[in-house]
Amino acid sequence: MGRGRQKAKHTKVARELKYFSPDTDLSALQSEIGVNPRLAEDLQKWPEFAADDSTTSESDDEAQSA
Repeated sequence: MGRGRQKAKHTKVARELKYFSPDTDLSALQSEIGVNPRLAEDLQKWPEFAADDSTTSESDDEAQSA
């Protein structure tokens, strides 16, 4: 006979977990995934990974016109 009350409690807990949305600390998130403080140093070490938009857009334009 006690199964109904137990199931209701489990359902209540599951519903609370499903719809619970804690407050998000956006400033902490921004600092965590923010700008790499060593970006300039990394780009000097590996210049081939530096994004040079002028060369990629020109090659894309040539490929589309051909």
